[in-house]
Amino acid sequence: MPVKIRTIQTAVPATQLAQDEIRDVFASQPNLSRLGERLIATSFNSAAISTRYSCVDEFDLTLPPPERPMFYDRAAGLLLSPSTAERNNVYAKQAGTLFTETAKKALDACEDLAPEDITHVITVSCTGFYNPGPDYQIVRALGLAPSTVRHHLGFMGCYAAFPALRAARDFCLADPNATVLVVCAELCTLHVHSSNDPDTIMGSAIFADGAAAVIVSAKGSGPLQMDGFETVLTPVGEEAMAWNIGDHGFEMVLGTYVPHIIDEHITAALQPLLDKDTDSELSLEKIQHWGLHPGGRAILDRVQNRLGLDDRQLAPARAILDGYGNMSSATVLFVLKEILDSAEADSGDRVCSMAFGPGLTVETGLFTVSRRE
Repeated sequence: MPVKIRTIQTAVPATQLAQDEIRDVFASQPNLSRLGERLIATSFNSAAISTRYSCVDEFDLTLPPPERPMFYDRAAGLLLSPSTAERNNVYAKQAGTLFTETAKKALDACEDLAPEDITHVITVSCTGFYNPGPDYQIVRALGLAPSTVRHHLGFMGCYAAFPALRAARDFCLADPNATVLVVCAELCTLHVHSSNDPDTIMGSAIFADGAAAVIVSAKGSGPLQMDGFETVLTPVGEEAMAWNIGDHGFEMVLGTYVPHIIDEHITAALQPLLDKDTDSELSLEKIQHWGLHPGGRAILDRVQNRLGLDDRQLAPARAILDGYGNMSSATVLFVLKEILDSAEADSGDRVCSMAFGPGLTVETGLFTVSRRE
């Protein structure tokens, strides 16, 4: 019984950040050392990002500055340092809108589905907490049945869309009448702050805000059949990528050695996924499209070189990185949508997708394009 992704819909906050402009803001902070200034220039300039989006409208230079800024004092040119509680309060106010907006877009995109047809809601986020949470808000805002089964996956990081998709597929395999709404929404820019620390600087250079929603079901048609998923923990790297809660926001640990770890272990991490496929002779060469999570330019470069992928196969991931940055869990769904929206994805094409996160965790998924004739 094939289970399909029926639609992928995305949304971003209104504030667009130009990479060179936000670089100059970070580079002008008075607490920086000379090394910190150089790291900011290098990290921002080499990120392969042109624009990103943020829920922090204080960074929107077209708007009047607020009387009491929380994140950015434009008059003084200073980045401020609100507490974790203050940042999370903003998350609680703004995340719900992004969750429900994207969820509604997904439901509206499936014209044969009514709100009462949704049986499960899975929400994903690692950038804030509140309860009743986004899963509850989606049920209320979209008029779903009060009996809708709800799950929230929190604080997993950039790979979390895959556990959500895997759970959605399992629900549909267990119950052919199930229809699952999955929504990932991340407000990463709530946690940026000025620092000389290389990990913090890298996070400020690449992370952004955005949301993506999918509907998964064994009923009806959809552009992407879900064939299988795998999880692999690399033998090393536990300390190289982490996500912690500090007094002044969440703190990213993103060691410079992460691309090297991925380079060394990516081939072995993919093998279990290929071995499980119904095509017993499936190989990397038979996969037409690659939905790679653009965790950063260096990661994409390493994966491309190690797997022997051509520029066309990396184009979707690089396009999302350039236009949106790294939106944590939502990003890989943006990339899959980019593949489906392209004229090159034909029925029967295989798609391999992957994302990386704390652990170091490698999540992979295999799909088949299923265009409606």
